[in-house]
Amino acid sequence: MKRTVLLLVVALAAAPALAFSQGPADKSGHVPPAGAPAVSPDALKPLPEVKGVVSWKTLGQVELVKVKDRVVPQFSDGVLKMDSTEVKLQGFMMPLEMGDKQKHFVLTAMPQTCSFCLPGGPESLVEVRTKTPVKYTFEPVVLSGKLAVLKDDANGLFYRLTDAVQVAK
Repeated sequence: MKRTVLLLVVALAAAPALAFSQGPADKSGHVPPAGAPAVSPDALKPLPEVKGVVSWKTLGQVELVKVKDRVVPQFSDGVLKMDSTEVKLQGFMMPLEMGDKQKHFVLTAMPQTCSFCLPGGPESLVEVRTKTPVKYTFEPVVLSGKLAVLKDDANGLFYRLTDAVQVAK
């Protein structure tokens, strides 16, 4: 009886670990959760640049500098000129709300490959608030809205797009 109870306790203790066991790492070292769909190598390439759409390369023109006891972003002049202007951005939706339509989400330069991981640093994320809900999709979307360059955001974000609407590519 004691042996059966011991085996049951060991099995129950191991169940969560087995449920979250991971598969083999890909070439980049990323280890997807067990049962996760395979990610195409093409999905991990940067989005192609589109005329009239601000590129992620441009948004990446930021350095982190230490000011007193804090680290703050220092943006290039080109990025600072876009502050408070109407821009178009393309990227992948990372939902922040429940449901198939989103009014508040994060636009990312790369698609999510893990439910628990951000697909990049703050230079590759834009917080988005839309005028009307946008249908969630795994495909890249193009949005137009007012860009805010965030020099000291409490959440560590560098960019926010407000009054955004989805536009055709």
